[in-house]
This record gives sequence, C-alpha cells and structure tokens, in this order.
Amino acid sequence: MNETEKRDRRDEKEEIRYHVIFYGQVQGVGFRYRAYYAAYQLGLTGWVRNCWDETVEMEVQGDEETITEMIKRIRTSSYIEITDAKWTKIPLESEFGFHIR
Repeated sequence: MNETEKRDRRDEKEEIRYHVIFYGQVQGVGFRYRAYYAAYQLGLTGWVRNCWDETVEMEVQGDEETITEMIKRIRTSSYIEITDAKWTKIPLESEFGFHIR
C-alpha cells in the first residue's frame, strides 16, 4: 500500500464524538494535562475538565482507533488510576483543537 492509499484509508475512518466521565484517582494527578497532550499529538478535538465530585469530564472527537490510543496514553501515567468510565456517543461538533477547561 503506497502513502496515498494509506492517507485515503485514514480519511475514510468514521469520525465520532464521546462525552466521558472518568472515575478513580483522576484529579490532582495530571489527568487533564495528559489528555491535552495526547489529544494534541493525535489530532483529536474536544475538551477536558475537573468536576466537583472528583471525577473528570471530557468530550473527545476523532475516529475510534485514535480515541482508544488517547485513552491508552492517559493510562500510562503511574499516578492516574481510572476505575470506571461512562461513555456516551454525542453529535459531532465543528471545532479546532483540544482544551483544558
């Protein structure tokens, strides 16, 4: 497969958006920074923020495979411990970048 075919296959991937609530040791451990950095590296859009109940809320948009890679990168921190996550598929948004709120 040549580079043009690889690029075309990437372009064919279905874009999706998720709203996610993360539970566990997710505040005060660099979760938001890690999410921002991973999203930036992978070209995902969305946002992440801490919530009053010690969870972290995130919306992320991209293809399924890339979003999965983002979560793997977040989990690699020795301080972050995700014990549960509630995923909801939501409508796509027109936006640029990934932001910490």
